[in-house]
Amino acid sequence: MVSRRKSRGGGGAAAGNGTVDEGSAAEVTAPGYEQLRDQRVKENLKRMQKLGIVELSLKLKSTAAAPKRLRKNSSEKESPNGSPADEPPRRSSRLKTLTPVSYEELRPKTKSGSSKSNEIHIKEGSQPEVYTEEDAKLLGDCELSWTVGVDGYDQDGKRMYDPINGESCHQCRQKTLGHHTHCSKCKSGQGQLCGDCLYTRYGENVLEVSMNPNWNCPVCRGICNCSLCRQLNGWMPTGAIYRKAQNLGFKSVAHYLIQTRGAPLNQKGVGSVDSSQALANQLPEHDNSLSSVNIHGFEGKMEQAKFSEK
Repeated sequence: MVSRRKSRGGGGAAAGNGTVDEGSAAEVTAPGYEQLRDQRVKENLKRMQKLGIVELSLKLKSTAAAPKRLRKNSSEKESPNGSPADEPPRRSSRLKTLTPVSYEELRPKTKSGSSKSNEIHIKEGSQPEVYTEEDAKLLGDCELSWTVGVDGYDQDGKRMYDPINGESCHQCRQKTLGHHTHCSKCKSGQGQLCGDCLYTRYGENVLEVSMNPNWNCPVCRGICNCSLCRQLNGWMPTGAIYRKAQNLGFKSVAHYLIQTRGAPLNQKGVGSVDSSQALANQLPEHDNSLSSVNIHGFEGKMEQAKFSEK
């Protein structure tokens, strides 16, 4: 009697002695899985046809299919909004009566043809900005002209900044190369101004200033118009207004501020400083660094003098 072993690989595998086990023989004689599946599919289709499910599914497919978009000829053009180009664009009847809006920036021009770019607007600060004739006497001047954008600039026209060898300017607060001023009174960093700032903001030449051993900086004179000094006085910064002040005929920004913001006239039409020159001589020595405080004190004494006269 021949012994049969069941292989570890499962039914249908050949045994080691060349015989075939019972499981593989049963699979060969039995109908295949594919044949059974085909029989079941045919039976299910017959049942669905009897119930009318096949016809119903075909109707649902035909209604649910999206309509195909007709392809347009390449010759036909289309407007950006999707309508044909021959049709007029749809607009509201109210908009048809209005003139189309132009978004071009139009600037009013003066008689000479240039725009009104020379108007200077400085915001009002917490304190009134008023200057006297004494402040006007402290304005500087120069005999030699100064070319802006040359001293302290390289061959490409770029400013040379140097945190080690450069000197800091009190006005623009940039540590640059080039000529800088040195005050004989304070002898500090506030007395250092570059040539461009000294000329554009105060109308002085740095080369002439360096040859004057008694020169005092704008801070010591009480006419500094840098942003920090103006804020300490309760005034708003001026910004870059040199070109506008120059076009208006002023030598510098300091000349524009002091000459356009003089002391107001009294009832007799005479300046308050001129009418009280005697009181000015009785005041203590004028300290330029506190010019705004002295001006207010001076005006207070003037009011007292007018009241005593009455």
